[in-house]
Amino acid sequence: MSGHWGILVSDPSLQNQFTQVELRSLKTHFMSMRRESGKLVIADLASKMSRLKVVGENLSEEERGSCVKDLYQNTDEEVDFELFLKVYLKLQTFANSRTGSSPKNSSAFLKAATTTLLHTISESEKSSYVTHINHYLSQDEFLKKYLPIDPSSNELFEVAKDGVLLCKLINVAVPGTIDERAINTKRLLNPWERNENHTLCLNSAKAIGCTVVNIGTQDFIEGRRHLVLGVISQIIKIQLLADLNLKKTPQLLELLDDSKDMEELMNLPPEKILLRWMNFHLKKSEYKRIVSNFSSDVKDAEAYAHLLNILAPEYTNPSTLAVKNPFERAKLVLEHSDKMGCKRYLTAKDIVEGSPNLNLAFVAHIFQHRNGLTDQTKQISLLQALPDDTEDSREERAFRLWINSLGNSTYINNVFEDLRNGWILLETLEKVSAGIVNWKIANKPPIKMPFKKVENCNQVVKIGKQLKFSLVNVAGNDIVQGNKKLILAYLWQLMRYNILQLLKNLRFHARGKEITDADILEWANSKVSSTGSQSSMNSFKDKRLSDGIFFLELLSSVQPRAVNWGLVTKGASDEEKKMNASYIISIARKLGCSIFLLPEDITEVNQKMILTLTASIMYWFLKHPHEERTVGISDSESGSQLETTSNSTLDDSASDSSVDENGNV
Repeated sequence: MSGHWGILVSDPSLQNQFTQVELRSLKTHFMSMRRESGKLVIADLASKMSRLKVVGENLSEEERGSCVKDLYQNTDEEVDFELFLKVYLKLQTFANSRTGSSPKNSSAFLKAATTTLLHTISESEKSSYVTHINHYLSQDEFLKKYLPIDPSSNELFEVAKDGVLLCKLINVAVPGTIDERAINTKRLLNPWERNENHTLCLNSAKAIGCTVVNIGTQDFIEGRRHLVLGVISQIIKIQLLADLNLKKTPQLLELLDDSKDMEELMNLPPEKILLRWMNFHLKKSEYKRIVSNFSSDVKDAEAYAHLLNILAPEYTNPSTLAVKNPFERAKLVLEHSDKMGCKRYLTAKDIVEGSPNLNLAFVAHIFQHRNGLTDQTKQISLLQALPDDTEDSREERAFRLWINSLGNSTYINNVFEDLRNGWILLETLEKVSAGIVNWKIANKPPIKMPFKKVENCNQVVKIGKQLKFSLVNVAGNDIVQGNKKLILAYLWQLMRYNILQLLKNLRFHARGKEITDADILEWANSKVSSTGSQSSMNSFKDKRLSDGIFFLELLSSVQPRAVNWGLVTKGASDEEKKMNASYIISIARKLGCSIFLLPEDITEVNQKMILTLTASIMYWFLKHPHEERTVGISDSESGSQLETTSNSTLDDSASDSSVDENGNV
């Protein structure tokens, strides 16, 4: 990032949304608007933003006004430049959703969850998600006094305001993501405690794969329904699709015509695997069409009727396929699914209207309940014979989550496949170092000609060398070919560069001094030492770190109220070490660190992830004034500083398999 960015706007999440040219242009517009009337308040934005591209061209003043009013209750509040940018981003997203120019490659589920700013929400979706929450969280000791929630009311948004419900829901989707010892669960929470819960929720949601760019803790506190429902829908989707991979359901190998297709299947996103599973069974029926989406292709309910007849023939109703009316057929389909024991996620109306979110949830639930696949010994043994790439997959997961947290145009499902055309890598480089990409020679997807992909990846390598990455004998074609080792090596160096630049901008900007790994190590040791502790770490691969005590002391040194020492173990056994590691991760996220490591990365002392964890804590410390750290995070920050780590963060990733401590291949 250049110096101009730090001067114009301090919020990293805003820095990462614009190029330098765009930021200066918007600053000029903002100053002009403010000069016209002496000051600029929220109520003025609907009319004055008519002169801005996209927002002015595609939204009427009434639409802009309605959107702004929905976002901000106090329209007399004076607007500073950062608030101006936030409103502009929200309106731009709304305008893009109206014109259909939102990213084509992201799933409908994600689009609905994170980009739409329509002021009405789907009552069917809300009702469905409330039913899901009532079912899965009914036995929770803390929440049972609030459950069941009435699906026909807006009670969900009130219950979600303290953050506990969303944290618990994340743990249902991906068990163990949040150490529940870190959740504030008093009956009456003060503003700091409530804010901490939402910060923990947002950072944990990113850590399981949700897209929460431009969503802040204030959105939850104020109960902005479309945003709350959007995050909930993503969490539930992740839960429902959790088994759609070969590790969890090796029987999916039955979908393959040829064993050579195995790698292709392993690289498919869960939604695509679900469609492939559905079409696999439909081939056994008289249904001749291919289902390619969970909307228009299932509206007439014929595909559902055939699918359920294959999976549960004992409940077949001849009338289902005989009726001509799609709505009546949809009702019969749901009767069939009920007899199978499948909990409904949608109504007949949702089917004929083609609700993509609810149809996907419905099919995913059917898969979980009865997938119709068999255990084939030959195929299972073939899967077991595959080389163990646990380290690669852990690196891939961490980098994927980090890249998706930056808010690029496309949501990626697999870094080895989805980065091969170079475009997302170029977007990521631009987010990390604004203005560094020459977009005039970049080729935007869809890219049909292979040499165009190579051109993009050549620029990726060239920029890497410009940033002093170690890329000996690396060419753009290596990325196009999906060379795992080189891709992981490049991404680690890019993430590390991002971390060091963020820290440099905060701590050493005035002197222009480069920050090093040694600076981070020295800072951490000095912080822990200042508390009177004798703990220290010799390096980021110091095996003494495995018990987690050093990091708990580090967290306590930057925020004295962060750690409840009564919950900390001695770290003597493997189980105690894992408990401490889990607690460390949740406490760091609760403070505001956006990190993607797993407890095993601490207990195994993975040097790269230890570095990024330490740096993320250092970054948080340097961003917050001393008085805020001692009394707790102020409520006013919730919509700005604490949401920022979604875009430019210190994310923990990568194991030692691909590069050494200095990033060398």
